[in-house]
Amino acid sequence: MTTRTGKVTCDLSVSLDGFSAGLNQTEQRPFGEDGGDGWGDKLHAWYVEPRELHEVELGRMAKSKAFIMGRNMFGPVRGEWDRAWKGWWGDNPPYHADVFVLTHHAREPQLMDGGTTFHFVTEGIHAAMERAREAADGGDISIHGGASTVNQYLAAGLIDELRLHIVPITLGAGTRLFDGVPPLNLEQLESRPTDSVTHLVYRVVR
Repeated sequence: MTTRTGKVTCDLSVSLDGFSAGLNQTEQRPFGEDGGDGWGDKLHAWYVEPRELHEVELGRMAKSKAFIMGRNMFGPVRGEWDRAWKGWWGDNPPYHADVFVLTHHAREPQLMDGGTTFHFVTEGIHAAMERAREAADGGDISIHGGASTVNQYLAAGLIDELRLHIVPITLGAGTRLFDGVPPLNLEQLESRPTDSVTHLVYRVVR
């Protein structure tokens, strides 16, 4: 197994009351009742602002050498893979690395343009982490979401650094960060407010 040198990180945009998505997610509204267009336009508005406003945060995210995400983040297909869904991001997803998708239903790897390959892991979060460590080859691994997947890795003690991007809206219900997670001891490393979002960085103390 590859020697561990990189960090396991998580970048997650959440509402002020801690939700990364609203209720009633569908293919037409993947973020559900998110206070906007259902595609996370308010939760992720900072992504499309001038890059120089968030240069540090975006640069950190780009350092990841492998990614892990839940099946719900990958797409709306449930149960067996009954169609050739390739993700929300078109033929050239923004990851440019190996992405390990947690699922209960096996599927062959999906090669995409730009160096992204989606791998479908049926053996659980620890198996996905082992494969991501091998793929990252000592680099950082991003637990990319959604919040339910992040919660599983937090509960298992497998995240080193939690980077939250707090958006000044409330959703009231939906998929919430920290649900089902035991108490954590966090060391705040950074806090940087902007007009549209507050960037927070925590080290998970073990």
